[in-house]
Amino acid sequence: MAGSAVVGLVAAAAAVSLTGPWAGGQRQAERAAARADAAAHRGGGAGRGAGKAGPSVRASAVLAALGSGAGPASGPVPPPTPDGLADTLDPLLKDPALGPLRTASVMDATTGEQVFGSGEGRAAVPASTVKIATAVAALDALGADHRIATRVVAGRKPGEIVLVGGGDPTLTEGKRKDAHGPASLHDLADRTAKALERQGIEKVELDYDVSRYSGPERHRIGLNENIAPVSPLMVDEGRLDDSTHGPAPRSGDPARDAARAFAGMLEKRGLEVKGEPGRRSADDDADPVAAVRSQPLSALVERMITNSDNDIAEALARQTAVAAGEPASFDGAGQAVRARLKQLDLPVGGAHFKDGSGLDRRDKVSAGLLARLLLRAADPDRADLRPALTGLPVAGFSGTLRSRYEKAAAGRGMVRAKTGTLTGVNTLAGTVVDADGRLLVFAFMTNGTSDPGAAQAALDRLAAAVANCGCR
Repeated sequence: MAGSAVVGLVAAAAAVSLTGPWAGGQRQAERAAARADAAAHRGGGAGRGAGKAGPSVRASAVLAALGSGAGPASGPVPPPTPDGLADTLDPLLKDPALGPLRTASVMDATTGEQVFGSGEGRAAVPASTVKIATAVAALDALGADHRIATRVVAGRKPGEIVLVGGGDPTLTEGKRKDAHGPASLHDLADRTAKALERQGIEKVELDYDVSRYSGPERHRIGLNENIAPVSPLMVDEGRLDDSTHGPAPRSGDPARDAARAFAGMLEKRGLEVKGEPGRRSADDDADPVAAVRSQPLSALVERMITNSDNDIAEALARQTAVAAGEPASFDGAGQAVRARLKQLDLPVGGAHFKDGSGLDRRDKVSAGLLARLLLRAADPDRADLRPALTGLPVAGFSGTLRSRYEKAAAGRGMVRAKTGTLTGVNTLAGTVVDADGRLLVFAFMTNGTSDPGAAQAALDRLAAAVANCGCR
């Protein structure tokens, strides 16, 4: 067991060293090289994702370092056998800590074949593992380099300006710390003030536009510290403290608060802002004044997956809806996500996407769908989907897995997975490198649990067992 742990940690270290440096949370060389690899397979092209390759490593080499067997660098590493995995996993699936509904899927990332399944086609409540679906749909619809703009445009009369929310929940009220950080309202105020100064404007009337989204703003769970009202205009996810992730007190009207903060910033820059900002829609042909743009979608996805960020999840689901021409609402986003996954030839039968975050208990997906989503993200020809993998928390080290795997120590540093937790619901989906160096993707789901801590531990043991099993 100790030897297999060393193998896994060495493979993980090799993957990190191959793919550095990081940009906005994503391994920059991997993204650039994988795109170049994909372009070569497709005969090049000027479509989304085309561009110059980075100086580092091909995507096939990255996946080979993870044990996938992709590319010439990998040796003939055999996959686990279904019988071997069944001998290991079947007893663990009988753990009484798991609920009456318990499903599983383990797939080989090299061949795309399922090597273990138990009720893998049965839909279950996924909780936050549905964010994997949200991530893959948004990345496929928009591309990993897409950025969300927050704009200021001219109003109908001289001296009127409108702050237009584009759907970036990571827009920060604070000053931007570095060139790769989130977009800053301070920067937008600087640019707006300078643009108005060039026009000789000293007094303005400020309004704000939230028309990009439709439908109810509040999630059906109501006012909650886990999610702000879903608005295309907000700063710092509507948080009322200094936190950057996790539960926090939230604004009841994040768009109004953002507009008020922006008005104050304009006044500090010498402009007179008349009255209180009001809500209105900007004209489609309004003249631009200034804009800032979010981090690339790749960084937003990684932040969402690592921290299980509900606000980013709902925003990305709505961005997918906008790209599909659907209403940017809970319903429209769910329809757009499902349609996008269907286009990727994923098994969406029985799947329901009632939100992008997994807070809605009406969400339903299967373990087979979750595993195949991860399989698509590992495809060397789909570089834009890679952030759905690179954002996965590392067991015992990062994100929502930081405090787990103390008792399932065999999985520490070797399991990378998205967690899902609601009352009576526990899920885990991610990747492992097994004892032979083979990259596998997995999804374990259980509904109807009564002890969340015990259920989490049971799922952790399942993933750790896959990581430490040659299983032939």
